[in-house]
Amino acid sequence: MSNDVLEAVLADLAAEGDLLERLVAPLGETGWRTPTPAAGWDVATQVAHLAWTDEAAVAAAVAAGGDKEAWDALVLRAMADPDGFVDTVALEGGRVSAEELLARWRAARTALARALREVPQGERMPWFGPPMSPTSMATARFMETWAHSLDVHEALGAEPEVSDRVRHVAHIGVRTRGFAYSVHGLTPPDEEPRVELDAPSGETWAWGPEDAAQRVTGPAYDFCLLVTQRRHRDDVALVAEGEDAETWLGIAQAFAGPPGGGREPRG
Repeated sequence: MSNDVLEAVLADLAAEGDLLERLVAPLGETGWRTPTPAAGWDVATQVAHLAWTDEAAVAAAVAAGGDKEAWDALVLRAMADPDGFVDTVALEGGRVSAEELLARWRAARTALARALREVPQGERMPWFGPPMSPTSMATARFMETWAHSLDVHEALGAEPEVSDRVRHVAHIGVRTRGFAYSVHGLTPPDEEPRVELDAPSGETWAWGPEDAAQRVTGPAYDFCLLVTQRRHRDDVALVAEGEDAETWLGIAQAFAGPPGGGREPRG
């Protein structure tokens, strides 16, 4: 993967982070304590989670360069509480002042971009799932930043920007099809589906063989909402052709870890 591709993803990640920062930076302490759609998480918790995960990715990047001390310590802590670790570190991080949390997240974002650029050529970074290239890690960080930003926007009654940057989320959503099956104890079908999505700009994004019997079509933005589990299957305008395609959309998950609880239908 060329450095140009990594730089393009990092630019989109920076833009998405900047949007969220502009939304939360003017908030007073009360605003930072606004509950979000994620149960038990307020705005501060969401930002703390992003800061911690960026810091974890920095440790992974450094480990790829040979210094594994910080990464190993992080993994040991996660192993001590595999089911509650993510919530614990997010809730702990969100208890500090808004000023301190914002400074921490800014520092983590800057450090992440620098660390990803410094990963030795050809090396892969350890992670909580399969090892990742720097470009894949940047894409994953985009996906999470976008998804958690949606939660904050919804909590504050703000409209999120809709842009073609969501292609990164759609790409992960397609590539994690097999993972979504596996975390539900299912075997993914051998046949790869055709996915054709309408980008916000009007372009068509496509994955998979053109002649596939199993197909998914519809708005790319809706697909991204579904695979990040920000919307229920009933609330997105996606069309599944074939039983396997419909099954996939019912369990789609672009993020690592156990199956998410998802969102209830909006009715």
